[in-house]
Parts: sequence; structure tokens; C-alpha cells
Amino acid sequence: MSEASEPVGVILAVDRARFAEVVGALRRAGLTVTGEQPTVGTLSGTVAEDRIAALAAVDGVRAVDREQMNRIPPP
Repeated sequence: MSEASEPVGVILAVDRARFAEVVGALRRAGLTVTGEQPTVGTLSGTVAEDRIAALAAVDGVRAVDREQMNRIPPP
């Protein structure tokens, strides 16, 4: 039995004209949506790392990027 991969943060660019439809398909592909910006056609969420390719394959997805945290040390 294999272990599920850890969830990672992702930011996606999708077809604005079909935003609701594409978001629904992304949810079915395993995305937990944490933020939506339909006016600009982007959304953020978390997904198991091994499901990132499945998100990219959803019709209407233009780009999938991993969230990156940059920490600046205190002065």
C-alpha cells in the first residue's frame, strides 16, 4: 500500500471565460481551492504532489505553478 504524497500549494492560471467549469474540474481532480480570482483567471489551492500533472491536464488550465515561500531573516 503506497502512502499519499504531501499536499503542496499551487497557483493556477485558467481560461477566464470558463472559470467556474474549470474550477469544478480541478476540484474533481483533487484540488482543494483556497482562493479564487475569476476576474484575472487565477486561483490557488492545495493538492497532493502526485496530482499536479492531473491538474495540468485539465482542459482550460493554462499554467500550474508551485507556491514558493521566501523567508527574509529579521534585520
